[in-house]
Amino acid sequence: MLSLFLSLSLSLPPDDVPPYFKMEPVATQIHLEGNRLVLTCMAEGSWPLEFKWLYNGTELTRFSLEYRYVIPSLDRSHAGFYRCIVRNRVGALMQRSSQVQVAYMEGFVQGERSQVVSQGEAALIFPPQIHSFPRPGITWFRDGRKIPPSSRIALTLDNTLVILSTVAPDAGRYYAQAVNDKNGENKTSQPILLNVETDPIAPSIIIPPKNTSVVVGTFEVTLECVANTRPLIKLSITWWKNGVLVNRGLRDFGRRLTISGPMVSDSGYYECEASLRSSSAPSVSAGAYLHVLEHPQFVKEPDRHITAEMEKVVDIVCQARGVPQPDIVWYKDAVPISPVKTPRYRVLVGGSLQINGLLPDDTGMFQCFARNLAGEIQTNTYLAVTSIAPNITAGPSDSAVIDGMSIILHCETSGAPRPAITWQKADRVLASGSVQLPRFTLLESGSLLISPSHLSDAGSYTCMASNSRGIDEASADLVVWARTRITNPPQDQSVIKGTNAAMTCGVTHDPSVTVRHIWEKGGVVIDMKSSPRLRLDSNGTLHISQTWSGDIGTYTCRVTSVGGNDSHSAHLRVRQLPHAPENLIATLSSSERRTINLTWAQAFDGNSPLIRYILEVSENNAPWTVLLANIEPEASSVIVGGLIPARSYQFHLCAVNDVGKGQFSRETVVSLPEEPPSAPPQTVIASGRTNQSIMIQWQPPPESHQNGPLQGYIIRYCLSGLPVDCQMKNITNPDQTNLLLEDLIIWTNYEIEVAAYNGAGQGVYSPKVTEWTLQGVPTVPPGNVQADAVNSTTVRFTWSAPSPQFINGINQGYKLLAWEPGHEEDVTLVTVRPNFQDSVHVGYITGLKKFTEYFTCVLCFTTPGDGPRSTPQCIRTHEDTPGPVGHLSFTEILDTSLKVSWKDPPEKNGILTGYRISWEEFNRTNTRVTHYLPNITQEYRVTGLTALTTYTIQVAGMTAKGQGQLSSSTISSGVPPEMPGPPTNIAISNISPRSVTLQFKPGYDGKTSISRWLVEAQVIGVIGENEEWVVVHRLDNEPDARSLEVQGLNPYTYYRFRMRQVNIVGTSPPSQPSRKIQTLQAPPDIAPANITLRTASETSLWLRWVPLPEWEYNGNPELVGYRVQYSRLGSKAGVLSHIIPDRQEREFTIEDLEEWTEYEVKVQAFNGIGPGLWSQPVHGRTRESVPSSGPANVSAFATTSSSVLVRWGDVPETDRNGLILGYKVVYKEKDAESALRFWTVEGNTTYSVQLTGLGKYVLYEIQVVAFTRIGDGMPSSPPIFERTLDDVPGPPVGILFPEVRTSSVRLIWQPPAQPNGIILAYQIAYRKNSSSITSAIVDVLIPSARQYTATGLKPESVYVFRLTAQTRKGWGEAAEALVVTTEKRARPQPTSRPVVPQEEVQARSVLLSWEPGSDGLSPIRYYTVQHRELPDSNWTVHSASVNHEATSYVIDKLKPFTSYQFRVKATNDIGDSEYSEESEAITTLQDAPDKAPTILSVTPHTTTSVLVRWKPPPEEEINGILLGFRVRYRELRYDRLRSFTVRTVNSPSANWAELTGESSFTVHNLSSSTTHKRYEIRLSVYNAVGEGPNSSPQEVFVGEAVPTAASQNVAIQSSTATQLDVTWDPPPVEAQNGDIQGYKIYYWEFQLQNETERLRTLFLPELSVKLKNLTGYTTYMISVAAFNAAGDGPRSLPTRGRTQQAGDSLDTSPCKIHQSTSNSSPHNSGVSKVVTVDVKGSTPLWMKIKDLADGVTYNFRIRAKTLTYGPEIEANITTGPGEGLPFISRYGTALTLHWSSGDPGRAPITRYVIEARPSDEGLWDILIKDIPKEVTSYTLNLDTLREGVTYDFRVIAVNDYGYGSPSAPSPSISAQKVSPFYEEWWFLVVIALVGLIFILLLIFILIIRGQSKKYTKKTDSGGKVFLCVFSSRSPPRPSPGSLHYSDEDVSIKYNDLVPAESSTGDSEYELDPNRQKTHSFVNHYISDPTYYNSWRRQQKGVSRPPAYGYAQPDTVAEQESRPHPLGTSAQVPATGFSSFV
Repeated sequence: MLSLFLSLSLSLPPDDVPPYFKMEPVATQIHLEGNRLVLTCMAEGSWPLEFKWLYNGTELTRFSLEYRYVIPSLDRSHAGFYRCIVRNRVGALMQRSSQVQVAYMEGFVQGERSQVVSQGEAALIFPPQIHSFPRPGITWFRDGRKIPPSSRIALTLDNTLVILSTVAPDAGRYYAQAVNDKNGENKTSQPILLNVETDPIAPSIIIPPKNTSVVVGTFEVTLECVANTRPLIKLSITWWKNGVLVNRGLRDFGRRLTISGPMVSDSGYYECEASLRSSSAPSVSAGAYLHVLEHPQFVKEPDRHITAEMEKVVDIVCQARGVPQPDIVWYKDAVPISPVKTPRYRVLVGGSLQINGLLPDDTGMFQCFARNLAGEIQTNTYLAVTSIAPNITAGPSDSAVIDGMSIILHCETSGAPRPAITWQKADRVLASGSVQLPRFTLLESGSLLISPSHLSDAGSYTCMASNSRGIDEASADLVVWARTRITNPPQDQSVIKGTNAAMTCGVTHDPSVTVRHIWEKGGVVIDMKSSPRLRLDSNGTLHISQTWSGDIGTYTCRVTSVGGNDSHSAHLRVRQLPHAPENLIATLSSSERRTINLTWAQAFDGNSPLIRYILEVSENNAPWTVLLANIEPEASSVIVGGLIPARSYQFHLCAVNDVGKGQFSRETVVSLPEEPPSAPPQTVIASGRTNQSIMIQWQPPPESHQNGPLQGYIIRYCLSGLPVDCQMKNITNPDQTNLLLEDLIIWTNYEIEVAAYNGAGQGVYSPKVTEWTLQGVPTVPPGNVQADAVNSTTVRFTWSAPSPQFINGINQGYKLLAWEPGHEEDVTLVTVRPNFQDSVHVGYITGLKKFTEYFTCVLCFTTPGDGPRSTPQCIRTHEDTPGPVGHLSFTEILDTSLKVSWKDPPEKNGILTGYRISWEEFNRTNTRVTHYLPNITQEYRVTGLTALTTYTIQVAGMTAKGQGQLSSSTISSGVPPEMPGPPTNIAISNISPRSVTLQFKPGYDGKTSISRWLVEAQVIGVIGENEEWVVVHRLDNEPDARSLEVQGLNPYTYYRFRMRQVNIVGTSPPSQPSRKIQTLQAPPDIAPANITLRTASETSLWLRWVPLPEWEYNGNPELVGYRVQYSRLGSKAGVLSHIIPDRQEREFTIEDLEEWTEYEVKVQAFNGIGPGLWSQPVHGRTRESVPSSGPANVSAFATTSSSVLVRWGDVPETDRNGLILGYKVVYKEKDAESALRFWTVEGNTTYSVQLTGLGKYVLYEIQVVAFTRIGDGMPSSPPIFERTLDDVPGPPVGILFPEVRTSSVRLIWQPPAQPNGIILAYQIAYRKNSSSITSAIVDVLIPSARQYTATGLKPESVYVFRLTAQTRKGWGEAAEALVVTTEKRARPQPTSRPVVPQEEVQARSVLLSWEPGSDGLSPIRYYTVQHRELPDSNWTVHSASVNHEATSYVIDKLKPFTSYQFRVKATNDIGDSEYSEESEAITTLQDAPDKAPTILSVTPHTTTSVLVRWKPPPEEEINGILLGFRVRYRELRYDRLRSFTVRTVNSPSANWAELTGESSFTVHNLSSSTTHKRYEIRLSVYNAVGEGPNSSPQEVFVGEAVPTAASQNVAIQSSTATQLDVTWDPPPVEAQNGDIQGYKIYYWEFQLQNETERLRTLFLPELSVKLKNLTGYTTYMISVAAFNAAGDGPRSLPTRGRTQQAGDSLDTSPCKIHQSTSNSSPHNSGVSKVVTVDVKGSTPLWMKIKDLADGVTYNFRIRAKTLTYGPEIEANITTGPGEGLPFISRYGTALTLHWSSGDPGRAPITRYVIEARPSDEGLWDILIKDIPKEVTSYTLNLDTLREGVTYDFRVIAVNDYGYGSPSAPSPSISAQKVSPFYEEWWFLVVIALVGLIFILLLIFILIIRGQSKKYTKKTDSGGKVFLCVFSSRSPPRPSPGSLHYSDEDVSIKYNDLVPAESSTGDSEYELDPNRQKTHSFVNHYISDPTYYNSWRRQQKGVSRPPAYGYAQPDTVAEQESRPHPLGTSAQVPATGFSSFV
């Protein structure tokens, strides 16, 4: 017995392994919203393992084999705690929970809000509420700027913005920006408006600490405490922990306490205390608790496996520690243990579990969970209670199954431990706890499921149950029959009447099984013997011969056998052609002309509904053509209109059904009578050919309106507007369509009409066209021409106009001509506009030469040209006085004589009769001596002179008209004249746009008089100032001139002027240059040039012009722009305009125009002053466009369940926008997101189409669009809706079994994908798969049903469910699904590797095949097919609804010539299988390209060719190997009426010229294009299969092109160290391709092109340029490119040039200081102004700058100059008032100023200076200087100030470095003195009353004497004040309206130490106070101290010199010596200036 027991125990299988977790999940995981989440339960143990998922303690899934839980798209509702439970036969185990967090962020909830805070209080700006996880980071902004933390700004942990001690500037708009760190989203809140009110504040804690809990291991924890007080700088925050001071971890000004790596010991009470240092104010405090938690940790854990005997007691230990102490919770097999419900289970102190009285059911998995606030941990053990030997209570039985069906072999057991089950077939283990083969599933009960079964599964099966106590087994045999299936089912057929029909029903079955075929029709079994036409073959095929309508119906083949049953149905239709319509009758309509009525009787439809009728017509026995192809099938009559008179018509009609077209009816004949043409000839065009002929052209009337054969045309023409008879021209040749009307009157308007005629008479005339014969030139000259000389330079013409009949056109005016004999080519011409009021015309020619003979004549002219000249008349201009003599000179100068010489006057202006010479002592006219000399004398010795005396000598020529202009000069006897010196003191005034006035002081005259003044100007450009000096003005014979006006200047240009003076010896050197001035602005003088207008698009035109050159701006360049004006040509609509502010802009696209419309466009330039001239108008037309509306009258009619007839009308003519080439019907299912579908109808004569292949009972949205050459137009509106007819429905879809029990199932479904009508009901039938169809249970459900529960089912059995839908047309196709009644369901196994036969590979589709895998006891519901492109694409789902019975599938919509891989997965009720193994790579075939190339540009290459650049389509769109491109082009032309027609180019003869290039081409040159024409170009690509679509059309204007050659002969000349002069020649003429508009000069330093290249553009075709501001002694490379209207030409080859050497870098010559002012704001650092000051000489080495702006940063740059400038040094300084401001106290007549010392700077303060200014003027002046440094107050007597004036004061500190920043101005104070009491009126009254007690006489005397004394005193004082006011009167200043200040004007005030033209001088603070500075016109009221001090009160007895520093003329001096009504100090201002007080 012992040996037997041992042998049995050795053969037992080992015990099953309980489940255990390989890995615990993370405690927390965060994912983005919308992502896919996969939770995995990583457990192992004996198979089968089953898994279940819990969410927040709620069951998510039932137990299944799926160990993953998938959430396809996360949303925030999925956040929570997830855990899995795993079980097997041994027990169950629960996993530790994992928290899933979902990251998301919405927008801010709150809108704009505002809050108010008192000044000094803390402002708490809470962030607006926002829904987000995790909590977003908040960044605060104010007015667009980020707010960083600071001593006043705190950002709390909860993102609250705290502003401490608020002040008024804190008010503003605050924004919060939230950023989610997980998903990267950011949102910006609405503004929060903060207002600050002024109230006092007390210290307080604004944000107290908060109770906080953290876990040990956290990186850090932060406590926060924000306090506020005023002043904030004295705030102190102290932290305490449990009363102990904390000094570490303080941040953010003590507001935050940070504890790094918190431990349990860090727990406690933390308190913050806020106090005010140096204050008695009480401190405030607040506190919070910090709790540091510790994760649970096990102290004791149970063993992994515990074995205990029954009835014993067992303790399972489990103890844990943590902070706080963890709670212990026990689970058994994932179910919580409740000691109340199970008293045998008791939890001991410490957490251990005690089990009393063990039972076998106690065997299982026990889990101990330790949990506290920091988290949870778990441990587990397996408790095995021994033991009972296994016993098979219900073993398997012998069974049979059909191949492909499922079978369950039962095996139920008992035992302890629970026995392990193993199934074997022979020696092969099929399923056990550790083994599971595909298709073999071990159920929970121990039974074996084979699904699906195969024939190879037949055999003997053994169930073995084992545990530690023993083993038991049982066996059974399984028989597998091959399944009986219909493999060749009958198909729906539609046969023609009389033909045979064969319904196949091929079957495969087990050879041992007998099969029976049964055919039914309409549910009734067919008796084959009932008719000889019926025959049943042995293979089940049913034959029906001689079919007729009685055979129509549904045939079902049923196959029955023990190996299974099957059935399939098919529908048979028998059709025939419809019969011909009867009684077709045609009659002429009595109500409408050219219309007939056709009627007929309805035809037999041939057992198939009629689709339409077709009406054909034969015109004049021509072949039959379809007239109406879509007559509605219900119609029995139709009206045919639009017939042509004089023609015979035959009609016949046929019906059409889905079989075909029936027989035509008998013909009916009708004839229409002939009529005169009903339409005039078309396109009548009249154009003047000559001045006596007009060409008429026309086209015949439309053929449909000729109404008979044409016989000719009648042309009627007459004079327009005159009551004259019309003339006729009869053309008897109907083929002639033009006529030249000759012998017409010159320049006469004619009205012309054309009419056609036929045998019935003449038709209507065309609309009148008017045309003028061309203008001629006048044929006669003006009459009565008389020319008379009016004076010496003017001739007066009188004449009478020619008779209008001889003008032969529009009189454009007259031309007056004059020329000198022998100089006929040099004609002076004056054009005079015609004067239609006066009979005698008068005109003048001026500017002729004096005393010169001229020929004169007059002519009249018209537009074509000039008429004949009148007879020339010879006249002479009048004699005049001669001009000055030439070259007056003195020689042989002795004490008493000298010799005077001269030349003839250059301008004699007559016959010289002699000369007059006179001399006199200088300024003594009474000594004048005069002599008259003959005309041949040109020298004279003057004698009798007094030695060393200055004489004035004058010489003049004489004619009969008198003495000419005097030539005068002064000379001293005995003293030879010398070269004159230059003028000095040049001043500028009266600055206007084109002129200035110069005042000057003459220089040394060279001991003789000045005969000429020369003014030279230097234009100061933007680039540099080394411009040449040019003579701009000369003044002769004005020796006493002291001012002159310079004309002809350019507006808004910087100039410097200098002068020279000329005497008889020669010309002086130039004067010192004047200050730099800028002329005023003026409107531009010229209009933009080279205006071109081209078509840009359907609604835009492209305008180009040449911008104005810089020197033509005449104003501020920043304000220069262009105005474009455009209007529709011939329209009375308003004129539109557009402003272009960019001065450099050369082109503009005019948008929003009307399609296909001609416009007139003009351009003008403008600046800040005003607009310039308009350019000449140009014309252009927009492009043809797509139709702007859809066709009218769109209708639709459903003809069948899958077709709709659509009809439409024409597009309104105004909306066609071109030639309609066809129509497209656009349709889609209403409210569906499917793509639009198109049905194209070519041509514009078809207005209907039948849409087929539509869905059944589907509502379609239908629109129709018309298309032109450009593309598709707008769709018709509104859309129309039509529904196809209904039909039987398709099968319901989406059948699933979400709940399956052993005795019931619940299935759900969705309505049919093709309902094909209104669903009326559902029918469900179910039965066991092994039973017959007749045993099915049938139930009919309401149409809204979507689920059904079947009960009373047998456990672990296979059922088939059949679901059908019903419409009013009947029951539709059924959907079938299998289900196994077991809870042991699993996901299906993958299919086999899919394969693709090569013969099934197409360009865009393949056929994929596979073998199914195990269905996991839950039948397959559908397959999912995926594909991916190779090599790198991701997998893409092609279909997720492949039929569950399918083993092959056509994958379409693939890309041609692309490699793919495929894979398949199966889906059942439980879930998805794994994907199958990937298929082999398959490459689809090539196909024609899908996409056209993209034309990048079409540009003129030359004037006769274009350059086409394109981008090939993407490689994946070529669909094969690219072989090349095809270019098509055609010419687009306008006709004379400006309407668009498409015409072909002459070669080739085809409509499109086709060129084929290589595949590598990217540029194509169409050299056959013709100049000045528009072309349309399209492009396509082709491969070996075919050609792709054409690209969208591109238009190009041929005739313009960029220059194709570079500029020639580029030469460089080095001019200076900073300038190169460049010259070049233009490109060759043949390569210019149009007018050169300018050049671009590129220049760069040698070998540094990328870093230093610069560009200079010249907008005029100049051939030289000066490049300035270059680097000295540096090699430059220069290249020149020409450009025209089409673009830039190529660059010339770089040419090398080098600048000259520069001067030394250090020198003591004059230097130049550059000062630039920049805004102090850090956000705007642009330089606003640059001031340049020249300092002559080498000293001083410092400079004072005055009148700078406060708070502005100034940049100073200084460089020395020798030959040129050396390097710069640079420094910055920010101006602003010093700290504090002066305080003023007043005592009587004295003012005391108090101040405090400021920052001394880099050296000690040495003294103070007080400045003052009148409050109403902005100019400061020094009042007191040299105040000792120790003094901080100063007393000032009011006598030094002007009485009654209000003053401001400020103080400046001075050290060794200079003057510091001035203090802020003091409060204004008046200098009014307080009058003494005895001068008040009340005191005088008191004195008068007291005097009444005295004698009246005494009182009178006393009063008289007292008042006399006082008035005498007042008069003396008042007179001095009066004189003082006028003696201190401000100097005369220039009129503000005529004086312009340049930057140099302002620069004078920056240096009052050194005048600009002097090398000596000193600081004004070191000069004598009484010294008067040199005055100038600019600084006399900017930097003149005499003006600064003009408000000071003058001291008694001291006379101040006049402020105006120039010597007054003698007349002024005389006036000053005489009494003046304004006082002795009044002055008369100089000419050109105004004075003011």
